[in-house]
Amino acid sequence: MAMLIQLFVWPFLLRAWGLSMLWIAVPLVVLTPMHWGLIHESIHGKLLPGQRLNEWVGRALAIAFLLPYDAARFGHLMHHRFTRESYDRPDVHEGASHRVLARLGYYAHLLGGLYLGEVVLPLLAFLPAPFVGKLVARKLRSDNPVDRDIQRMFVGFAANRDRRFRIRRDWLLSIALHGVAFYFYGAWWPVLAATMLLRGIWLSVADNLPHYDVMLDEPERARNFRVHALWRPVLMNHHLHRLHHQYPTLPWTALPALAREEADASARATDASYFRSALRQFSGFGRLR
Repeated sequence: MAMLIQLFVWPFLLRAWGLSMLWIAVPLVVLTPMHWGLIHESIHGKLLPGQRLNEWVGRALAIAFLLPYDAARFGHLMHHRFTRESYDRPDVHEGASHRVLARLGYYAHLLGGLYLGEVVLPLLAFLPAPFVGKLVARKLRSDNPVDRDIQRMFVGFAANRDRRFRIRRDWLLSIALHGVAFYFYGAWWPVLAATMLLRGIWLSVADNLPHYDVMLDEPERARNFRVHALWRPVLMNHHLHRLHHQYPTLPWTALPALAREEADASARATDASYFRSALRQFSGFGRLR
């Protein structure tokens, strides 16, 4: 509903009432985690009953968010399997580049870079599969056995004909949808662009948060956070990210009960504040060991 308002209702409100309608940006941006959360539930097969319906609704939500559903699903499931491995720790500087450049890259990643990368990623599906396979293999080159396994899976994904077709199709649908939306906005198009940027920043910050500064020996290599009850449905309980990694097949609604059981069994609460921890990411690189 929020995306329908953003793409097709808001422009007419702006044309009719002007600046007084800018307040609509606030709920649209605030609800960003819920939009991703619905896609996330689809990725895990928990959004709707029935595999085909679950996937098509998730895919439609991804198209509306300019996200490649197949790539997001593959990347997210790889993230569960290989959490905090070498390809999955953007907050860690391991000396491969100059520290200043690495720091700039890290902040760019936080400030919407993750989302922007996912928006342009489908362009690789328009390039010859052998070239993309070589590009991915070179990007993920490593002598580590686990890294070589990850490289093999990513190269296989990049070469899959059916996935490449779906990524191209969905990306073109996303571009057409947003092209129509920008046309409707007319002179107000910067409002849509700014809102998309803010949504991308929130998504990028939230994605990095549960694993920022997490040690390899921490449970599930992820953390839970405290957040006010009003925010929990907006975040779709992603503040309980460690529990999600422990029980990835459970729907988001099942996580609070697990958190209560865990709190009852613990002598003291140790989870940090969600929003305070989100800001802490901007203090610099995290650690690995």
